[in-house]
Amino acid sequence: MKKNMGMADRVIRFIVAAIFAVLYFTGTVTGTPGIILLVLAGVFLLTSFVSFCPLYAPFGINTCPTKHE
Repeated sequence: MKKNMGMADRVIRFIVAAIFAVLYFTGTVTGTPGIILLVLAGVFLLTSFVSFCPLYAPFGINTCPTKHE
């Protein structure tokens, strides 16, 4: 798995995951939409930690900065 996410993407996904978790655990979003948000939060956290987004690969998106040698 080659990294395809830059630091900005990772931080944004982490913040969005935190917001989704807060919305769920405070009871603001409940039921099926709440579970969906919680699952999305988990996916966002996982992709943020591994720096790889499987949806970026088929579209050729790479926000990871390249190293100029």
